[in-house]
Amino acid sequence: MTRVAVTLVTLAFVFLSGASSAQAQSSTGRILVMPFDNASHDGRIVWLGEAAAVLLADDLNAMGAPAITRDERREAFDKLQVPPAASLSDATVIRIGQLVRASQVVRGSLSMDGDDVVIHARAVVLDSAKVTADVVERGPLPDLFATFERVARRIAPASPRTADEVERTHPPVAAFENYIKGLLARTPATAVNYLDMALKAAPSFDRARIALWEVFDTQGEHAKALTAVNPVPLSSPLARRARFRQALSLMNLKRYDDAFTTFKALNDQRSSPALLNNLGVVQFRRGGTPSTGSATYFFTKAADADATEPDYFFNLGYAYWFEKDTQAAIYWLREALRRNPADGDAHYVLGAALAAAGHAAESTREKELARRLSSAYEEWDRRPASDPIPKGLERIKGDVELPHDRQIEQTLANNQSDQRELARFYLDRARRLAAQESDREALDELNRVLFLSPYDAEAHRLLGRIHLRAGHAREAIDALNISIWSEETAEAHGLLAQAYADTHDLDQAKREAEKALALDPRQDDARRVLDRVRPR
Repeated sequence: MTRVAVTLVTLAFVFLSGASSAQAQSSTGRILVMPFDNASHDGRIVWLGEAAAVLLADDLNAMGAPAITRDERREAFDKLQVPPAASLSDATVIRIGQLVRASQVVRGSLSMDGDDVVIHARAVVLDSAKVTADVVERGPLPDLFATFERVARRIAPASPRTADEVERTHPPVAAFENYIKGLLARTPATAVNYLDMALKAAPSFDRARIALWEVFDTQGEHAKALTAVNPVPLSSPLARRARFRQALSLMNLKRYDDAFTTFKALNDQRSSPALLNNLGVVQFRRGGTPSTGSATYFFTKAADADATEPDYFFNLGYAYWFEKDTQAAIYWLREALRRNPADGDAHYVLGAALAAAGHAAESTREKELARRLSSAYEEWDRRPASDPIPKGLERIKGDVELPHDRQIEQTLANNQSDQRELARFYLDRARRLAAQESDREALDELNRVLFLSPYDAEAHRLLGRIHLRAGHAREAIDALNISIWSEETAEAHGLLAQAYADTHDLDQAKREAEKALALDPRQDDARRVLDRVRPR
């Protein structure tokens, strides 16, 4: 079989696999419930917007309809840099749904009519935009759980669970209200106050204990965080999450032996990439032994378990750097960058490893790109040559991990020319799809290009343009900086100027626009930016 034929067979395999995967997803996909709008702007029910998402997702899960948890939704918001309380456009909600691999999205509104809460919920299938349920229910606030149970039952498929069985999973309404208010609180002190009140009303409300842990952990109060989750019993449905957080607190308190024991017990019970990774972090910090396993052993196991997560590959390369295995560090850091080309730390550490291996020109390029991604690396440049990389860069994982928003093909041609041919094929498709404004499909193709060719200038330039069109300026800045590092063009500088203008960094926008016009005086994007940033 010729090389071209092999490539076409590979492509057919990828596309057929993708089609069958999409079909499976549409039939078994999960439901994303977004916070509801307070349609009447009634101060009494401000907390109910978030409560509706939490409560409806809980009820759907209890009825056997797989709904996405609040933690997964929050992580998606973080990835997209979306403020949790924002009123989101339909396009943003669809993108969040895609990120968490949802097949349906539920949006809704709330209002008060006398003493009754009126709930309006709509369920929409993402692929077809078909409304599968349009529900209105009402009830007094003390009957909140029963009202939402009726909403869930009209959205979910028929369930054998009775209303009593579903409602039995909830705490008292007063405890639930304080829990939600604690999640939404603007200050840590207010959050702690609400969560303490929730626990006084319902001491067995373990979800409030985990929320309290998160407040203390964010503030660096690790002893208080540990105390918050210690009472969660092993019989609790949240015991695994609580033990995971115990181990994180123990690690932050430098009680590494106890942290290792806790992580290992959880991993022995049911292994996960996050647990393997965190075992590696503990060993990296305290030093591994042949009997307990080295840091690189656990990081390798994590990367084997989830070959799409860049952090596991970064940790592996970073650990090998400190083991003075330069070639292994170079290899694994390149694998991390293959999965996330905008990882500044990985570029800089790779630059240091390349310098140590005698590859001066490549080292300079990697460090230059790191500096383009962040000015923080200028401080690293001043470190002594004997100690060029700071400690503490290893990446710790929480116990909630989203399904990844990119599926990396495992079947690739081994020959480099085949890979280039395959990358060009994907890039051509991405161009056509972007021209048609089919941005979701174009992003899928660009992810394939960048797996095969992580520093492809045109792919990053197109990626930046798509991010700008979607209103994701910071993601566009990362992509366009890599594009310029790979190949400086007026177009990329013009787009980057627009991205900086969108983030209100007007000085940087002006500099990039001027660079674009110096390369091509006809650059329209740059001229439009200069018109925006000029004093009037």
